[in-house]
Amino acid sequence: MALPKSEDEWRAVLNKEQFRILREKGTERPFTGEYDAHYPGQGVYSCAGCGAALYTADTKFKSGCGWPAFFDAIPGAVSRHEDKSMFMTRIEITCTRCGGHLGHVFKGEGFPTPTDERIFFIARHCVNSISLKFSEGQK
Repeated sequence: MALPKSEDEWRAVLNKEQFRILREKGTERPFTGEYDAHYPGQGVYSCAGCGAALYTADTKFKSGCGWPAFFDAIPGAVSRHEDKSMFMTRIEITCTRCGGHLGHVFKGEGFPTPTDERIFFIARHCVNSISLKFSEGQK
């Protein structure tokens, strides 16, 4: 269930670009985000909107797509929704706690990650850096 905040309340706590992406389902330009080339040994990536933990550093991998890529989320932290915008059907991912737009999931790309072996395809979570905040050393 999303946090019950009005759009004006979100505008008061998010900067203009965070609001555009998290609340209006925008996308940052590829290769410009703070966490695209960020590969710490451990830590947690949380929602920039509400602070909910979303991904651990050990699920992040280099995909070369221009946005942070994760092969799995913390259980229950990310919700999936069908997105029929852009003249195609994609899977949008949002923060379960606040409903903030994170990015999209892309399947079957064949990256050598644990989910590729376990379920025979990769579910790459392609996430906007601006939707995230990183805390080092947490598990």
